[in-house]
Amino acid sequence: MDDAVEPFTVEPFAVDVPEEAVADLRRRLRGTRWPETATVGDWSQGVPLPWLQEVCRYWAEEHDWSRVQAELNAFPQVTTVVDGLPVHLLHVRSPHAGALPLVLTHGWPGSVVEFLGLLGPLTDPEDPRDAFSVVVPSLPGYGWSGKPAAPGWGPARTADAWAEVMRRLGYERFGAQGGDIGSFVSANLGARHPDRVVGVHLNMVVTGPPEEQTEFDGREQRALDRLREFRTDGSAYSHQHRTRPQTLGYGLTDSPAGQAAWILEKFAAWTDGDPVAAIGLDRLLDDVSVYWFTATATSSARMYWEMARAPQEREPRVDVPTGVSLFPHEIFQPPRAWVERQLTDLRTWREHDGGGHFAALERPAELVADVREFFRPLR
Repeated sequence: MDDAVEPFTVEPFAVDVPEEAVADLRRRLRGTRWPETATVGDWSQGVPLPWLQEVCRYWAEEHDWSRVQAELNAFPQVTTVVDGLPVHLLHVRSPHAGALPLVLTHGWPGSVVEFLGLLGPLTDPEDPRDAFSVVVPSLPGYGWSGKPAAPGWGPARTADAWAEVMRRLGYERFGAQGGDIGSFVSANLGARHPDRVVGVHLNMVVTGPPEEQTEFDGREQRALDRLREFRTDGSAYSHQHRTRPQTLGYGLTDSPAGQAAWILEKFAAWTDGDPVAAIGLDRLLDDVSVYWFTATATSSARMYWEMARAPQEREPRVDVPTGVSLFPHEIFQPPRAWVERQLTDLRTWREHDGGGHFAALERPAELVADVREFFRPLR
């Protein structure tokens, strides 16, 4: 990271999607060329046609992007160039003295929209001793951050960029939290910057048993069975992202219906119950709209291509204090003993009775409570 030639400026930012872009989205949705319906009546072949048609009708006729834009712009946002890449982030300082800086990192198919409902409770809690000043960056190639023009932007380099962002914002000591790709970035922050990161809280951990282990108890066998099921019947998107993100991107960048199907299938698969009931159709489409208006279908998928070439960045050894929240509909459900091989100072472990992959959207109160509990003794 060549800071000697980079300006350290942090510039104010506001989301401003032109009305022409919104009109173009609606025109494309209304003119979608639909395929025939599936030959089965469930989701086993993918997103059902009638369901997606109704979602796209709502997106074209009723979803209000101006509401989302106003919601985002109600919070302070900035951009800054780190290692040649513009980084967009929300930066919400707590009104309470002594608040702990905390960087929250989303994943795919998420965005900074995931965390909007957490900003108030985290920055201005009933007990000021639990206050955080919160930084929510858009990953490289996601949202309003820049799109990398050369290889190399995996979780480790992103973690280094986040550490530099926090320094520029005046935070030498801070915590990290994340799920999905955000869990890899957060773990790398703890592994690569232990002198600055007071702790790492994760709501997804991807790790397996020791290579020498050949016998498994019931809990361990269930974790293995779940992982095998995911690899067999739920990981096609990941294989495409890892191998040919560019090819995938042409269709998704040109068709909002295609972009919606690609993302919403994962919300349906990884949410505890009906995603519309659990999260709300407007919030789901808020997230899809971020990908559409920023044309980041291709650049966001490339993070998987990067991780396929540096798999060690998904499971770095983390020696700083860590905490884990597991929700039952999360993709991976590793036992604590496996996790402790990677997270060597595991302080809190919370298993919840509901929720899934998108904890910040599905179970925000539980996630906030877990984050507060974990960081309380580390301040």
